[in-house]
Amino acid sequence: MKELRIKKNVLSRNEDTASGLRRVFAENGVLVLNLLSSPGSGKTTLLERTAETLGGKMKFAVIEGDLQTDRDAERIRQAGVDAVQINTHGGCHLDAAMIAQTIEDMDLAGLDVLFIENVGNLVCPAVFDLGEDLAVLLASVTEGDDKPGKYPTAFLKADVVVVNKMDLAAYTNFSLERFAEDTRRVKESLELIQVSCTQCTGLDRWFAWLEDKVAAKRSA
Repeated sequence: MKELRIKKNVLSRNEDTASGLRRVFAENGVLVLNLLSSPGSGKTTLLERTAETLGGKMKFAVIEGDLQTDRDAERIRQAGVDAVQINTHGGCHLDAAMIAQTIEDMDLAGLDVLFIENVGNLVCPAVFDLGEDLAVLLASVTEGDDKPGKYPTAFLKADVVVVNKMDLAAYTNFSLERFAEDTRRVKESLELIQVSCTQCTGLDRWFAWLEDKVAAKRSA
């Protein structure tokens, strides 16, 4: 019982901080996306491709979450996008307090989109609100098609699912039909976008989705 109360208190504090973040992001008119995935699904590569294609139209920034190193943040910087690294030193997720501290030195008013690349994990990050507008879940065919059934909380949190590494589907036992069916069971409204970030296929749908959400944020 004590453990449950502790968990409730932690989540309550996080939600209070996330609500404050959401107000700050709204005041600055920046669209905030929380990127969720297992390790190695291709979140950083997706961001690189997005910067390459839409960098001339929009101003991006990225908060990178990893247990150790700033390698992903450095990749993002090389793509011409400002990136700030958060190392959790063993923590399995980012939380709202980490984001609040990180944005203190960021020019939010000059941004169109702030991407928060969460720690690679489909469990803990799905529970912690970061004040984001939307959650993007990135899956890859090399992980198998059973993730929606095994990690439903992450799929319930998501507003869109990007299925990456479709160029490798023929070399795996991944079934898009099974994956889509399980996804609909968890959350029927979820849109699936099939891409290959390395082959640059299917990304037009992702770019169109992102541009639509940025336009909606601006009009709001």
